[in-house]
Amino acid sequence: MSTATARYAGNLRTEATHTASGSTILTDAPVDNHGRGEAFSPTDLVSAALGSCMMTIMGIVAERQGLDLTGVTYDVTKHMAAEPRRIRQIDVLFRLPATLSEKERTILENAARTCPVALSLNPEIEQDVQFQYA
Repeated sequence: MSTATARYAGNLRTEATHTASGSTILTDAPVDNHGRGEAFSPTDLVSAALGSCMMTIMGIVAERQGLDLTGVTYDVTKHMAAEPRRIRQIDVLFRLPATLSEKERTILENAARTCPVALSLNPEIEQDVQFQYA
């Protein structure tokens, strides 16, 4: 069974459907590449997938440690290269509670940096991951 199916909707837009759940994601080409920028671009999805994967793995580890990460957030910023057009760098900034101990911080940060998406991205894509505790 496929993970997802997709169709080209015209005007540089795609609609992908997650096979197991039926949820959908629209993509548009970005404004700087002939698109309308009215939805995530495919490279935006890659960047968001990195942050979400890191957060998911931190959540799994946190549950094992008896920690509650509800309310933790991240911001992700994608930097593109021109020749060839590709993702050059992804910056991820996590905001976590200051109440986490040094040991808990180390465990969570290691979990984030070793998520499957982080390990699957081309090594030429710089991953600048920061953790802010407040």
